Amino acid sequence: MTALRALCILGPTGSGKTEAALCLAERLPVTVINFDSRQLYADFPVITAQPEAHEQAACPHRLYGFLPTAESMTAARFAELAREEIARCLAEKRVPVLVGGTGLYVRALERGLADIPPVPQEVRAWVLSRMDAEGPNALHADLAQSDPETASRLHPNDTQRIARALEVLLGTGRTLSEWIREQKSTEPGVMLRKIGVSATLGELEPRLNLRIGNMLERGALNELREAWLRTPDRSAPGYSGIGCAELLAHVLGETDLDEARRLWFRNTRAYAKRQLTWFAKEGGVRWVRNEGFSRLHELAEGWEGHP
Repeated sequence: MTALRALCILGPTGSGKTEAALCLAERLPVTVINFDSRQLYADFPVITAQPEAHEQAACPHRLYGFLPTAESMTAARFAELAREEIARCLAEKRVPVLVGGTGLYVRALERGLADIPPVPQEVRAWVLSRMDAEGPNALHADLAQSDPETASRLHPNDTQRIARALEVLLGTGRTLSEWIREQKSTEPGVMLRKIGVSATLGELEPRLNLRIGNMLERGALNELREAWLRTPDRSAPGYSGIGCAELLAHVLGETDLDEARRLWFRNTRAYAKRQLTWFAKEGGVRWVRNEGFSRLHELAEGWEGHP
């Protein structure tokens, strides 16, 4: 089976990846394919910074805003969906351009997934009972002791992934990060030409603060309230994302809006820092800064997947 090919624009949150993709679309027949785990959710287009309507009108956009709040997304399922979209793009003689910041999704596409043995149901039940009793922050602290590599890329409110990492450790005797390093695939990985949008944490901080203010002005709080009316379940996976968790605490009367915004910025900054660390270790990335976006099309020249 011939390996699929795609361009991939990666980088930390707030660095300008959507802008980069649209610059590329001015020169090439691009279809943008999302690989941000939070931008999959239908209820939170503003909070998760999904491309706005005028941006999505510039070229086809796939895998944005389709997942219900109550559903989770695994890296395996994402890889399957993304492969389908990439194959569709190539069949249409378009350039598939993955855009996002979830590093594990890139790894799943390139290398396949770890062949982790099934975890006994009683182990999973015990972890979930602890999650209900003690909350995600306590379990995240445990994970930081036993598997710091995995803990460093997970938000302390990400109940689904924290629970998964702990149940893998307890059920197999090995950390999730160890399994990931031994990833295998039964089909060829996607060949990616990776373009990284470069920005320092100091450069990102004012952008992130401004973006949160813009999100609130665009109705982020009402977006969360409406989602809660549809899915009044705090354990629903969609609420674990940064921004959603902090605004939900405000909607439920646990904090005022100023504190929710402060925590939203703090947690976004921490996430950007984790992304910078992750992508710094990513091999084969061609890094560009915002001022170099006009030349992005040059990185696609000679690429075998270019139609």
